[in-house]
Amino acid sequence: MSADTRNMTDAEKMDYIRKNILEQGRALRRRHPWLEKHQNLIGATIMAVSLLGMIASGTSYVLDLIPWWVCVPVTAIFASLIHELEHDLIHLMYFKNRPWANDLMLALGWLARASTISPFVRRKLHLHHHKFSGTESDLEERGITNGERWGVRRLLMTGDNMMAVLLRPFTMQRAVRHYIRAQKPASRDQARKMSIQQLLSYAPLGNIYYLLFHSWIVAHLVLFTAQLSGNPLSLSDGLSTALAALDTFAVVYMLPSFLRTFCLHFISSNMHYYGDVEPRNVMQQCQVLNPWWLLPMQVFCFNFGSTHAIHHFAVREPFYIRQWTAPAAHKVMREMGVRFNDYGTFLRGNRFYKLDSSEKHQPEGAPV
Repeated sequence: MSADTRNMTDAEKMDYIRKNILEQGRALRRRHPWLEKHQNLIGATIMAVSLLGMIASGTSYVLDLIPWWVCVPVTAIFASLIHELEHDLIHLMYFKNRPWANDLMLALGWLARASTISPFVRRKLHLHHHKFSGTESDLEERGITNGERWGVRRLLMTGDNMMAVLLRPFTMQRAVRHYIRAQKPASRDQARKMSIQQLLSYAPLGNIYYLLFHSWIVAHLVLFTAQLSGNPLSLSDGLSTALAALDTFAVVYMLPSFLRTFCLHFISSNMHYYGDVEPRNVMQQCQVLNPWWLLPMQVFCFNFGSTHAIHHFAVREPFYIRQWTAPAAHKVMREMGVRFNDYGTFLRGNRFYKLDSSEKHQPEGAPV
């Protein structure tokens, strides 16, 4: 199927792409009826296999069956599957009529990836993201550095959600205000409750994770600096045992979380556009970002850069269906003018259009 795009509006292009993607999904299900009949079972199985895979990888390391450099990437790959499941669960693609099962899977997914915000908080953030992607109130994408100029600060924030807040507190305060205002709370009390919810969005699992992760980093920095200065520190038996336990936890849990988060956020924050896009215009929300040199990162986020733009057009397709139908979806998306591998986004701070030479980057803490 082809179409003349010359006289088509963006809304018509969006509708054309969406219908084509959905038809590809329907055709796939006609060929494989089990995909639709057992969708809940598929989701639950992926969750179970991924959790068991993470446990098996970590256990193998603890038993000295595999080295750390095998454990970390293998665990991160299983965790990336769970992240995709969480995303689908947020859109109620599994157990829609059994909320307790949906919530249970979300809770298990959070336990497996405590570096993320609560999925129960993220649900509203993510649904808002689809409506207002790339605008000032898109708190989800702003939280993972979308719209920031590239440099050392953004690099530090990309894999560490807590640093993404601590290194730009005023930016995140503004983003939260814009988000709450866009939600149109009925009263000041409701707005206050929404603000508190965002403040506590990592509690308790995320706060514990980052306390341990940053403590582990600081401990090794102190020991390394002391060693480098010629005055090595001698730890007590208790501290040595605690650090050894933290080292093990880092390999089986924290470093896989960091690796998965960095790869996902690097790709997601650069495939989405920010700042000069039209609300609800999916043609301007994101690009397909799938060059060969990003393949190592795609491994740890289940080919997110190649398939996530498909999701913006056809929201209700599970992640494995998007992957399956990606070649056909890409064909029609390219035909309609969706951008592919727009590397200029790295220089434009993720703006959709080229920045005017007179435009200055708003400094941290500037008034709005």
